[in-house]
Amino acid sequence: RCWLLCKPSALAQHLVRSLGRSVGLWGGHWSWPCWPRLQMLRQLLQPPEPAPAVARELLQLPDSGLVALDWLVGTRGAGGSGRTPSPVLLLIPNAAGKVTGTLMQLGWRALEGGFIPVIFNRRGHNGCPLTTPRLQPFGDPGDLREVVTYLRCRHPMSPLLAASEGSGSGVLLGYLGESGSSSRLAAAACIAPIFRAREWFEAGMPWLYEWPLLLHLKRGLSRYAGSLAEAVDVAGLLGSRSLQELEESLFCRTPTHPTSWETYWERNEPLRDADEAAVPVLCLCSADDPVRGPPARSLPLELFRSSPYFFLLLTPRGGHGGFPRRGPGCCWGHEAVLEFFRAVAEFLQAEERRKGLPRPR
Repeated sequence: RCWLLCKPSALAQHLVRSLGRSVGLWGGHWSWPCWPRLQMLRQLLQPPEPAPAVARELLQLPDSGLVALDWLVGTRGAGGSGRTPSPVLLLIPNAAGKVTGTLMQLGWRALEGGFIPVIFNRRGHNGCPLTTPRLQPFGDPGDLREVVTYLRCRHPMSPLLAASEGSGSGVLLGYLGESGSSSRLAAAACIAPIFRAREWFEAGMPWLYEWPLLLHLKRGLSRYAGSLAEAVDVAGLLGSRSLQELEESLFCRTPTHPTSWETYWERNEPLRDADEAAVPVLCLCSADDPVRGPPARSLPLELFRSSPYFFLLLTPRGGHGGFPRRGPGCCWGHEAVLEFFRAVAEFLQAEERRKGLPRPR
């Protein structure tokens, strides 16, 4: 019961055939599909099984800031042949930096499928040290651009893919728009993305989701209260009662470079340069997502109708990125994302053979 909304093209026809054959999309059903908030609670609290081990690597940025890359370690499944190295899959958590069980499960499934998964942790998130009094704004792709450049240098022969979860899609969509055909990515996927970020912050979220995230952010930021004091009003930051107030305290009401809420979103809206994106992007969404809001006002349907690079896979049930089902692999969305990456690779290879183009070195 999924719909693929996109501009008609040869790639779209290929995706319809490939996703239609996917076992994941035709898998089992969940006993309580009409309770998306319970799905969301389960998604936040349940750890992945089995929990994959990670090897952390710190990457220093040009301004001496640090981001952390967590490489998933384990037995990798069959990847590419000698001529086609295993693809690298960059996983981007939500904007709060919380690595959920479902994101780790996606990484584990990717590892089993022959991918090389690595998690991108922003400055000060998930135990990454904060060495500068600066955090990453919602849609600022600067740090992500440095990470992509590093991964391309470390794995020069491997296709580079990216998948984001929830509000973490803001930085990925911003990067794709700003980079255009120079993104160095072969394809991308956004699971339960937030498209209209300013409206999302101003409307607020269900308390079941907003308050735990707010406390999670405050607990992490309180560790760096001394370092942030010169650039942020720490008292106002820790006294925030909503995610919007927290975002304004961090990036708008700063003593050194104050800016307005409107100006901040002119630079950080995820879709500000969406027309410039030049790689296939799958957006996996559910109509009953309690975090993103009603589809009529939260989904940019015209973008999917007009752009040849954006594909919306919409399902009536699934909550906020849960897409639950019974049986092995509790989230069928993971198989849909990995099948999308495989289908895009197959299509591009077929186009190269048809046109007689030499494979890039």
